[in-house]
Amino acid sequence: MLALFLTDEVGDVEVSARGVTARTDDEGYFTLPLPREGNHGWVDVGVRIAGDEATATCPVLIPQPTAQFVIVSDIDDTMLQTGAYSLAKNLWTSLTGNISTRRVFEDAIRFVGALSAQGRNPVYYVSSSPWNMYHFLSSIFDRSGLVKGPKFLRDLGISKTQFITGTHGDHKGASIDALLAANPELPHVLLGDTGQHDAFVYRDAIIRHPGRIAAVILREPGPGPDEESLAAMKEIEKTGVLLLHAPNFEGFAPQVVAHIDALG
Repeated sequence: MLALFLTDEVGDVEVSARGVTARTDDEGYFTLPLPREGNHGWVDVGVRIAGDEATATCPVLIPQPTAQFVIVSDIDDTMLQTGAYSLAKNLWTSLTGNISTRRVFEDAIRFVGALSAQGRNPVYYVSSSPWNMYHFLSSIFDRSGLVKGPKFLRDLGISKTQFITGTHGDHKGASIDALLAANPELPHVLLGDTGQHDAFVYRDAIIRHPGRIAAVILREPGPGPDEESLAAMKEIEKTGVLLLHAPNFEGFAPQVVAHIDALG
């Protein structure tokens, strides 16, 4: 686990794909906004480093023309058993677990599978876990059979302006904003849990994007929602957005699909 964080960052180099260029930041990250060019489903995008023979392939997911909605899901304690609502439990689980011991909730596998409808509706995962965990999480998801989807993870590196780049809420909110902007014609379903303030993040997203979010589904891990989370959940309900919450996701899929069908 510690080896995942022993990385050599390559900053301020030019990368390009399909005629679009960008420069890596201090931590070696880059963003390339590309036109869809009529593509759908999973597409491999070749990325080249300027002045170097090195190339990389970045897989991206573009919704199918038949998609009814987009699923955006948190990871820790929503899909993956972590105990993130407790700092001590979170650190112990994260630092001592490995690919074979970490577990994805069985009800989450069934729930996301039903919502995805065999790939018709795309799934994207948004988490405050660092990018260093990308391959680790991908291996766990693949092993469990959870629906495959791109991951929006977080840069925890030290930049010139701040010690940890961005907050939990800022990162999730910005990722949701990006997905909504990329898919303006589709309603979105947000999955999360009550242990890491997802209710607040999702409430704020609903306020920023009225009419764009069809449903919010929250798992209630550990002791369940505190009073502040309950207040945020009540605010979500007042907007008319479907809110479902329980210790697990059993039986939620038909309700979500029926609700979106009713919205037309």
